[in-house]
Amino acid sequence: MRAIVFSFLVAIAAAGQAAPVSMAVPGSTDAAGRKVLTFIAKDPPGVRCNGNLQVAAEIANTYRVAIQLLPSSLAPGLPAPAVFYGGQLIVADGKDFNGAASFQIVADVLEMEGVARQEKTGLLLNPVVRRDFDGLKATIKQGGK
Repeated sequence: MRAIVFSFLVAIAAAGQAAPVSMAVPGSTDAAGRKVLTFIAKDPPGVRCNGNLQVAAEIANTYRVAIQLLPSSLAPGLPAPAVFYGGQLIVADGKDFNGAASFQIVADVLEMEGVARQEKTGLLLNPVVRRDFDGLKATIKQGGK
């Protein structure tokens, strides 16, 4: 009997962890009711926050989605760094991916949600610009060294 109860409690705990996390994010939808992609950064921003802002730039070059960048002081009670799509948590400090977003993680969510792509991609995908952009990201990952 104990084994059955223990198994049941483990199953409930696992199901609770697998459920998507939703939080009250300021400005999580636009005036038309569409979800907004929100990047929350610590005050002052650190390496993960700066990296996330680079991801925001890449996303803006690829997808037609409203993006807002918020300092943690304007999002009290929410983790920082963090990324949300609407109220859905994508990454957060101390949670999924420890707050460090990647283009692919965010793009996967946007693809699943059916977010439209830009008709023409932005300059970040130009080989010359991309090389400089990747250099900037590498500098950020090294802590500016």
